[in-house]
Amino acid sequence: MGKNLTILLRRIADALRDIAPIIIVIAFFQTVVIRQPFPNLAGVALGLVCVVAGLAIFVQGLKLGLFPLGEAIAHAFVSKGSAVALLAFAFCLGFGTTVAEPSLIAVGNEAAEVAAEAGAIADDDDARSAYAFRLRMVVALSVGVAIVLGVLRILRGWPLHRLIIGGYVLVTAMTLFAPDEIIGVAYDSGGVTTSTITVPLVTALGVGLASSLKGRNPMLDGFGLIAFASLTPMIFVLAYGMVS
Repeated sequence: MGKNLTILLRRIADALRDIAPIIIVIAFFQTVVIRQPFPNLAGVALGLVCVVAGLAIFVQGLKLGLFPLGEAIAHAFVSKGSAVALLAFAFCLGFGTTVAEPSLIAVGNEAAEVAAEAGAIADDDDARSAYAFRLRMVVALSVGVAIVLGVLRILRGWPLHRLIIGGYVLVTAMTLFAPDEIIGVAYDSGGVTTSTITVPLVTALGVGLASSLKGRNPMLDGFGLIAFASLTPMIFVLAYGMVS
């Protein structure tokens, strides 16, 4: 019990250190630049306490649960020797965690509203809902493909930098031909697809997979899955805009 309490207190101290720069910047501009007292100071202070406590508990939960889970899954798939099952799991992991991502839902809904106002789609609830749903499905599909591609890279030993450079060259080329209305949405889709659950699980999966395979270095081969998850949505959404 005492050891767990010590660890939790250490996590709280780390969380407070991590958000200290944000607190200092806000306090400086509020008191020195704006020269106004904090509105609802008690509520702000309570919110900061909740943020610090929540961040500390979240980080501890990652270390206790999600990181070991991801690595254990990777080791289990390698021991079974089924590449098909591993790739199927990778796709389901990417698709399932992305399709319910709150940030993606927000971007999809906002894009649908703007598209309706611009006359790109009918200005009614059904059209907006269908547009947002299709956008979410395209992005979720792209992340599923991204995780599969990242796992294949680890299995085959493909160089990460060539795939990433090639991907961004493709994004740049597609941008020249994609409709202007979809370009910003596509670029933003690449940044909202990696949630607080997806990132630790996918990272642990990559590191665990690289650790389980002979000839693979966890530092060199275990990371990079998140880069694919941020890149492929831009490609898929640009292609979706060009087709639709």
